[in-house]
Amino acid sequence: MNQLRKICFVVALLSLTLVAVAQADGFKLSNNQRISCSRGLSPGKLNTATCKSYAYIFNVKTSEYFRCQVSLALTRDNKEVINVQSDGGCTKKPRIFETDSDYSFDATETEPPNTNAFFGTGGYAVWASDNTAQKVRGCIIISSGLGSDIAKCLDMTFQ
Repeated sequence: MNQLRKICFVVALLSLTLVAVAQADGFKLSNNQRISCSRGLSPGKLNTATCKSYAYIFNVKTSEYFRCQVSLALTRDNKEVINVQSDGGCTKKPRIFETDSDYSFDATETEPPNTNAFFGTGGYAVWASDNTAQKVRGCIIISSGLGSDIAKCLDMTFQ
């Protein structure tokens, strides 16, 4: 009888763990986070460093995702830190696939404004695949420079 209680306890504990894991698997963090930093000199010999980082949170069932950004600005002189400011948040983006399934996702950002970023701060690319079928979609999102982003997605063909 004592062994039956132990088995029931283990089964109940395992069931609770599996339910918690199933609920926790709804959102995944992309594997491709980036950070970029810049430095500048201000009048009066002040130094300012600004760093930004991006990450993506993906709903593996619906293919909706959030683009998250965090930034930190540090101002100092030759002797002390004068000011530290930080900001951040996540913005919801539309679904990549129209139907629910089991999806994988990754994303990458362009570098900060440079010769590759013709329209402002650049853009990003996202890739999503259906884990239950041979289905992959690639999307590129860039800033138009006119206030709205341009997004185009393409289903991959397999030859």
